[in-house]
Amino acid sequence: MAVTRRLLMAVVGLFSLLVYFTAAYVGYLLLLPVWDSRPSPLMAALVVLGTAIALGVVNYWAATAQLKRSLNAVELPRARAPEAYHRLDALVDQMNVETPTLLLAELPVPNAFAIGGGTGTIVVDRRLFRLLSAAEFEGLLAHELAHLETRDALVQTVAYSFVQTLVGLIGLALFPIVVLTGGIARSLALLRGDPSSWSRSWLGRAQRYSLQVVAGLGFAVTLLLLGYSRRRELAADDRAVEITGNPVGLARALAKIEQASTPDPGLLRQVYVHSEADNELSRLLSTHPPIDERMQRLQDRAQYGNFTKSSERPSSRR
Repeated sequence: MAVTRRLLMAVVGLFSLLVYFTAAYVGYLLLLPVWDSRPSPLMAALVVLGTAIALGVVNYWAATAQLKRSLNAVELPRARAPEAYHRLDALVDQMNVETPTLLLAELPVPNAFAIGGGTGTIVVDRRLFRLLSAAEFEGLLAHELAHLETRDALVQTVAYSFVQTLVGLIGLALFPIVVLTGGIARSLALLRGDPSSWSRSWLGRAQRYSLQVVAGLGFAVTLLLLGYSRRRELAADDRAVEITGNPVGLARALAKIEQASTPDPGLLRQVYVHSEADNELSRLLSTHPPIDERMQRLQDRAQYGNFTKSSERPSSRR
């Protein structure tokens, strides 16, 4: 019985081996004309780059339009908030950005964010008007205008699209090799009468390492993009301080938003367990730096006077 079973596995393994080699040969014949008519490396790189940028821009504007529709936000009339618009106009005059549209929304937590670039939109939660003082609200507006000034959201979306395209192309190039090596490894394991040994063979390890390389590359680049996003948040803080000359105002705004966004556990405070490892992992996977870190940077700048109010210099608006 054991001999019959092993003979059957050998026949199946041999048949599988023939199928995989045939598929590899057919694939080679199909790809040969494509390889012969391949463009130059420079042209191929330009096509990939152009496609990634175009897809990134389209995705960004589509996502922005969908976000605006989902917010159920309304434009804030100037007559309703003259002080807010007075401060907004003063900030715009000092920055390389057109006056954005101010939208009022009911967000899950008190917050504000910018969408678009150049002439963009700033979405503000209604609660911020009673939560923040005028100086604090000004610092928050300056932070969001800084994002519009450098089109951070658009740049990050295009960069993410490029990374997705690049990793996808690498995965597509490795896919036939991964399938072929895995299939050959399984076929040889059947021929040996030990189907489970395929993963321990050098072909099986080659397949596993190829998959790990693609996954690791995607993860590593994602971490880089998240790190870039966090740096842009700090840069927007710095630009807001440069324009307003008031790091304490922005720090207090962040503190109030953080406090309003975090529920107070009350008597259950002592039963909460906080993990440093979880905090570090959350920080690596976050698009924003920790609020405490941002507040500390702003307080340090206030303490050591490491800022210059833009209004004390010639206007930077072009």
